[in-house]
Amino acid sequence: MTTLKRVDVHVEGVVQGVGFRPFVHSLARRLGLAGRVHNDVDGVHIEVEGALAGVEEFLTALERDAPALSEIERVTVVSARPTGHSGFTIAAGIPSGPLRPLVRADGATCDDCLSELADPADRRHGYPFINCANCGPRFTIVRGVPYDRPLTTMAGFGMCQACAAEYHDPGNRRHRAQPTCCPDCGPRLRLRDARGTELCGDPIAGAVTLLRAGRVVAVKGLGGFHLAVPAADERAAALLRGRKHREEQPFAVMAADLAQARRLCEIDEHAAGLLTGRARPIVLLPRLPGAPVAASVAPATRSLGLMLPYTALHHLLLAELAEPMVLTGGNVSGEPIAYEDDDALTRLSGIADAFLIHDRPIHVRADDSVVRPMAGEVTVLRRARGYAPEPLAMRWPAPRPVLACGAELRSTFCLAEGRRAFVSQHIGNLENHETLRSFVESIDHFCGLFGIRPEVVAHDLHPGYLSTRHAMEIHGAELLGVQHHHAHIASCLADNGDPGPVLGVALDGLGHGPDGTLWGGEFLRADLTSFERLGHLAQVPMPGGSAAVRQPWRMTAAYLGDDHPGLDVARRNPWADALRLAPDSPLTSSAARLFDAVAALLGIRDKITYAGQAVIELEQHADPAERGTYEARITLGDLLVLQGADLVRAAAADLAAGTCTRAIAGRFHNGLADAVTRACDALRQATGLTSVALSGGMFQNALLLEGTVTRLRAAGFRVLKHVRVPPGDGGVSLGQAAVAAARDRA
Repeated sequence: MTTLKRVDVHVEGVVQGVGFRPFVHSLARRLGLAGRVHNDVDGVHIEVEGALAGVEEFLTALERDAPALSEIERVTVVSARPTGHSGFTIAAGIPSGPLRPLVRADGATCDDCLSELADPADRRHGYPFINCANCGPRFTIVRGVPYDRPLTTMAGFGMCQACAAEYHDPGNRRHRAQPTCCPDCGPRLRLRDARGTELCGDPIAGAVTLLRAGRVVAVKGLGGFHLAVPAADERAAALLRGRKHREEQPFAVMAADLAQARRLCEIDEHAAGLLTGRARPIVLLPRLPGAPVAASVAPATRSLGLMLPYTALHHLLLAELAEPMVLTGGNVSGEPIAYEDDDALTRLSGIADAFLIHDRPIHVRADDSVVRPMAGEVTVLRRARGYAPEPLAMRWPAPRPVLACGAELRSTFCLAEGRRAFVSQHIGNLENHETLRSFVESIDHFCGLFGIRPEVVAHDLHPGYLSTRHAMEIHGAELLGVQHHHAHIASCLADNGDPGPVLGVALDGLGHGPDGTLWGGEFLRADLTSFERLGHLAQVPMPGGSAAVRQPWRMTAAYLGDDHPGLDVARRNPWADALRLAPDSPLTSSAARLFDAVAALLGIRDKITYAGQAVIELEQHADPAERGTYEARITLGDLLVLQGADLVRAAAADLAAGTCTRAIAGRFHNGLADAVTRACDALRQATGLTSVALSGGMFQNALLLEGTVTRLRAAGFRVLKHVRVPPGDGGVSLGQAAVAAARDRA
């Protein structure tokens, strides 16, 4: 006699709009089970019954074989009495409260769609907008909830009879896939010249002809426009750089597939997984010697930002071009990327010679995400397309809904409710008016999308940050200021689900310190509710204030003063002027300014053209095989003080003695990693804390991070580092939200 079993199953997470109900329907029917599945306010509800073995296999496969775009947070199973019903159906949603669906990030074109794309017999052969429930646009086309076609930018495209049949068929992978379309009913691709006039002929073939001729083509992607040229064409890359006013910051490169990518960079199994995953981020990887990439694509760096196609349009373009192409943001440097057609035709008209454009509107701007394999794991450096707006699971709930407004540069914001934190896509530098407008509009969009009305608004302590000013203008919510470096460490704690307390090492640029100085090289005792400053890098003046950020040689002068044995950096720059300014210049403990000093000392960078340039180029210049190290003194008093000047002086002495600059850069990195470890060891003896959390923009530096992690672990420390959100200012909003929630719980 067959033993019958019935269970009610509730699945929470990203399970709506990703083909989850058709998957459940197909699974239940394959196992001969009865019941139904429907959406509810928090996820998907399933009633299933049948033979005991079949129900148990159903529960196992439910999580094991879930659709690629789904992300299950929690499965609750409750036994019930069998009813004896037959058949399994997909029922309409039964809302019992306000809708709280989780919108999926945009996903790379799946293998099934790519097979159809390449099949001459398929009705979607060569169609640039092919998609299904397992891939395609999501976040960037959603206008509101529930996630149905009328509330997406596909609303203007009525489905043809064939697409409608697929859309309504529970057994089809396009069932309820809102962007479903085909050449008969979907978006249309066009090629326009710089004046906006449509060009005749096949748009993709025409765009490739222009690319091969060295022209710049603007390409409309999922979250905005890109600018493209062949990656090996030096003249075209230099032309693009000049027109875009992007003097030296590296461009990203898109390769057609892994085989083509492996001719450009060192790609191990881990990197291959990042490149081919559904998020398809830009992956920073070591460039191969002799890689066919123009010098102007990524100057002064041994790495390359590499990605693979994530839309059918990209696949078609690269198949026709038959070589990698530069694919960089469609903007003038310092501005946000263009994502609306008319705006792109206006703002990019002086850059692009042609526009490969389509008529599916983009509702939300989203840059490409950037990740980097470091210390045996991946670190997200820019979290945007492919990741946002999917929630980060929080180990402890927020008692009240929180909006955290983040920092000012590399800006993100965060909404937290319950155990979920929604970190926005990368927004950028809020000093740009258009970026600030995008920041404000995106906050409103997220609040509406996820049904969250903030009751607590967290912000940075810096009164001049535009994110702080925006927080101050929000009425009806409790304001909470969070110190910048506490937010960094709290972000790392939240990223790792750790409450603290820990020794927090925050190495970054500049943050507002409660003592009125500019912090940036901090040793903290921190948990999610509070922090205590235990130590810092020795403070030095910033000659000329903000001018010292733009001109790193000023920091060399601040660190060395008159003690410069005939160094070239002193001859190249008005050294005496900087020293005269020093007494009236703000004091800082910034680790970034320490890196700046060494970069200018070694002749790598006297002036910068983009944020963090000197720091990045110093790492790229360093010999990773160098084992020598410089020693920095650590003094103990009321606060531990790490003497960064010792590292600069040691580097200057080696330079004067004729030591190779690559070796000097390597020894500097090793010296700082060693000094951080010794400082943590001294603080462990004073506090008893044995866990260290590493945060701040300097830990985007693989050489520093890996050297520090290795030494700390060898010294017996448990080390926490960032994985899901950036260690830089892009992660600050999560830290602010975590602090606000923790203080609310206290």
